[in-house]
Amino acid sequence: MQETLDLPAGCQDWQQAWPWPHTLPHVAWRGVNFTADAICEATFTEHGIALPTGLSSAIAKRRAEFLAGRLCARDALRAVTGHAEVPGIAETRAPCWPAGTVGSITHSAGFAAALAAPARHWQGLGLDAETLMPAARATRLSPQILTPRERDWRDRLPAEDQALFTTLVFSCKESLFKALFPLVQRRFYFQDAELADWQPEEGRVTLHLLTTLAPAWPAGTPCHGQYVADPRRLLSVIALPNEHECPGHP
Repeated sequence: MQETLDLPAGCQDWQQAWPWPHTLPHVAWRGVNFTADAICEATFTEHGIALPTGLSSAIAKRRAEFLAGRLCARDALRAVTGHAEVPGIAETRAPCWPAGTVGSITHSAGFAAALAAPARHWQGLGLDAETLMPAARATRLSPQILTPRERDWRDRLPAEDQALFTTLVFSCKESLFKALFPLVQRRFYFQDAELADWQPEEGRVTLHLLTTLAPAWPAGTPCHGQYVADPRRLLSVIALPNEHECPGHP
């Protein structure tokens, strides 16, 4: 049964049903749609979320993204730990998750979502939401996003699938960065990983690292994930398990 939440004005369509084809054990998901102009500064205090100093003079969209994302993260943490905590902000500006937990937050075009899980089960989680790229934008950005092998792969696809492929690779690499950066503490870029396997019928993807990021994460390491796409957006997740806890993943 769907739980209800006291959502602030401007937030609607609370989502907690798992959106991807395959559930991940011990992981909670939350999503919400929001209308930025309907969220005022007082809403933060009313709902127990501190407005960061750096956002006090930000545009309404940035403040709304932060509020909606933290609402999702707080309830996802409550679901997996029993404690409704709001992730802080690390020096890198990434979410700072409570000790013993991992998670990820995303927002895109009036939508925000979060994942959370106990760290004893998962090393890292990466979540990304993207509006599907128009064909012209996908073509323009593909040299930055796609490796040469990925561009060859795209070019062999039917024309109507090429923008989806570029959006998919972009989103999965964004999710990979969110999952891995807290572990390696090193910035890496689109050309440092490559889509190695894509199973559209299963909603599964595998990326391989092309660069050694840390001793535990050498070049060639596979990182598994999932995606789901509809006309509104594409959602990707990369999940890095503690193998002794999740031997069946992916």
